[in-house]
Amino acid sequence: RLLRTILLLAGNELSGLAPSDLAKSLDVHPSNVTRDLANLKEAGLAEQLPDTGRWRLGPKIVQVAVDFQLNLERSQSRVDEIRQRYTRR
Repeated sequence: RLLRTILLLAGNELSGLAPSDLAKSLDVHPSNVTRDLANLKEAGLAEQLPDTGRWRLGPKIVQVAVDFQLNLERSQSRVDEIRQRYTRR
């Protein structure tokens, strides 16, 4: 359910989603959504918009994505170095 909540929040970073909308989409009781959002907030994966009470993904998700991208780039650089070393004539 937490992963489904994260996927629903994705793409709604500006306006966020209301807990009631999440409960409907997930087909769960609103109290479950409240608990899930609290857990996601504690982990830095979701945050509540102060002016509307709606929810969006937290910065931790973006940080994970950036770390992943940087690791891919470093790995690709290493593969390129090895390839060049073995294919040089």
